[in-house]
Amino acid sequence: SKRIRARKYVAHDGVKHYEIYGPLFFGSVAVFNEKFDIAGDPEEVIIDFQESRVVDMSAIEALNGLTERYAAQGKRVRLKHLSPDCRILLQNAEQIIDVNVMEDPQYKVVTDIL
Repeated sequence: SKRIRARKYVAHDGVKHYEIYGPLFFGSVAVFNEKFDIAGDPEEVIIDFQESRVVDMSAIEALNGLTERYAAQGKRVRLKHLSPDCRILLQNAEQIIDVNVMEDPQYKVVTDIL
């Protein structure tokens, strides 16, 4: 199975960044969850999926659970560079999950499909 990796750094503004590499799916969720230092992280955390793909509902549930665990410590997680198919998964699950997605201007589509 493809390994999921995370590159971590704290930016000059004090925000902790996690850059995720490799697919997030049911087979990599456990390893993904181990990457995060919820107790030690600052109040603002950004998880960047530029080099990753959120593949299935197990992945979505993992993001929701992670968001909740940070929130329980008074911290905010934002998700960045989610793929269009991941956004569809999120929309389909919006009744049961609550995550913060950072809008990526380059993905803004002006045409409304009716």
